[in-house]
Amino acid sequence: MTLRWDVLAAILGMAAVTYLCRAGGYAILRVTRPPPFVQAMLQHLPGCIFVAFLAPALAREGWPAWVAAAAALLAQARLGKLALSILVGVAVLWGLRALPGALSGALPGG
Repeated sequence: MTLRWDVLAAILGMAAVTYLCRAGGYAILRVTRPPPFVQAMLQHLPGCIFVAFLAPALAREGWPAWVAAAAALLAQARLGKLALSILVGVAVLWGLRALPGALSGALPGG
């Protein structure tokens, strides 16, 4: 198997651009501070990105995913331990998927 030079150039170019974008952000923030509203926005950005990934998955997977998400949320609210709440959510989802008919999308008891 041979690697074409144009494919290698594209890969190296994308790697360089990705590195420059990340390093450029650090370089800019090293010499200047963003205004307070930008700092507040950046503090909330991880939550927004998490919801952007989570919402389509919950919509696609149906009620078992919603029950697992609720269990994880409840575990986080009660225990305050992120890793444990993730494990609770995953365990609930696995348990519901193991039940017969859980993947059919039917509502429980219906």
